[in-house]
Amino acid sequence: MFVAMSTRQLLSRTSELASRYLDDVGGRRVGSLADYGTLLDAMGGALPDAPRDPLDVIERLVTSADPGLVATAGPRHFGFVIGGALPAALAADWLSAAWDQNAFSFVLSPAAAVVEEVARRWLTELLGLSPDTSMGVVTGATMANFTSLAAARHALLLRLGWNVEEQGLFGAPPIAVVTNEESHVSVFASLQMLGLGRARVSRVAADEQGRMRPDALEATLRELRTPAIVCAQVGNVNTGAFDPLSAIAPMVHDAGGWLHVDGAFGVWAAVVPSLRHLTAGLELADSIAVDGHKWLNVPYDCGFTFVRDNAAHRAAMTLEAPYYAPNPREARANHNWVPEASRRARGFPVYAALQSLGRRGLAEMVERCVMLARRMAERLRHTAGVTILNDVVLNQVLVRFEPTDGGDADAFTAEVIRRVQEDGTCWLGGTTWHGMHVMRISVSNWSTTEADIDMSADAILRCAAR
Repeated sequence: MFVAMSTRQLLSRTSELASRYLDDVGGRRVGSLADYGTLLDAMGGALPDAPRDPLDVIERLVTSADPGLVATAGPRHFGFVIGGALPAALAADWLSAAWDQNAFSFVLSPAAAVVEEVARRWLTELLGLSPDTSMGVVTGATMANFTSLAAARHALLLRLGWNVEEQGLFGAPPIAVVTNEESHVSVFASLQMLGLGRARVSRVAADEQGRMRPDALEATLRELRTPAIVCAQVGNVNTGAFDPLSAIAPMVHDAGGWLHVDGAFGVWAAVVPSLRHLTAGLELADSIAVDGHKWLNVPYDCGFTFVRDNAAHRAAMTLEAPYYAPNPREARANHNWVPEASRRARGFPVYAALQSLGRRGLAEMVERCVMLARRMAERLRHTAGVTILNDVVLNQVLVRFEPTDGGDADAFTAEVIRRVQEDGTCWLGGTTWHGMHVMRISVSNWSTTEADIDMSADAILRCAAR
């Protein structure tokens, strides 16, 4: 009685509406000017008492939500390192929703189990990791960091004779955590959830680009009396800089520690021959956290955790229950590698993205974004009062604006950012870098072109000159 039309008709109309949005997203205002209260009134109201026609629900949703949509799928969204959705990955994501597979185990979905194993094999090869490296598919870098650090916690405490999954942290031997002073907030969010805390972390000094200093790490490790989890990063969230893993990894391992790498977007440099040197030493990491919805350009949400110690990874994550149907011995059970049991089958869009791009296409997509980021920096840096603050080694550009009247550069930079967001040609954000307020530009969408960069650079300079 809930259906006034066939499911086929409903999905056909929904596909038409979605395709219309994608057809227009490149010319759409990038940021939203929606007012929260107005949007709440349009989308809210009392919950209907009686069932409604599904098509009417979808039509109303599209109409009421449209003013509040940000064109993150389009080519000129440069905030938060957000990728677009490759056509094949988007189509596979639609299929994933239609198939409605619980990616928990081989028994519940043999296809979902196999597609993640195929993706694991492809991704470990692409990233230059050991073929035995385990992988879990999670929601994003936060849960990838969480899962990786849970494996690290297990491994270090087990060496001290403590099974943390069985015994908990009460009374456990102490272990240390060391991070780059520039580490991303998701690392600290993971540490707080794992009971390892934020305040007790030792933060190692970084250089002017945000790279962990090996000499500072060496001094920190020398002072420790306990095993340590060391959190490095490839792709600083502001500058795109890479910690020198080849120098860091031997120090960590000689000290009996675990090297974790937060590689949310920077790790994809490993697939590009001209950029691979930036990730030298990645294969020495004990665990790596990566986003898929950033530079792999699969739809939200998707992330990966890679762990060199299969046993530690599995021990930190897996749980069994009497009603869990036994998995065939040789088959992958996806729930053994991630925090969730019931979950979306994220492996299908990953598979489609990798298949559609191929090794060469993936490398070209990443390399093109880097070239476009450098083009943006070059377009901006030759204007008086504009300073590019970072070495553009990847897809991040940090910009500072000086007012012509000698006023407050922090306030003026913030004003330029506000004007750009209001202008709508592109969208970008601000951040604090070494005590300065700066504009932060991230280029990571497969569909961005040179024309998009030039149009956006013109808009930025126009807003700065007003």
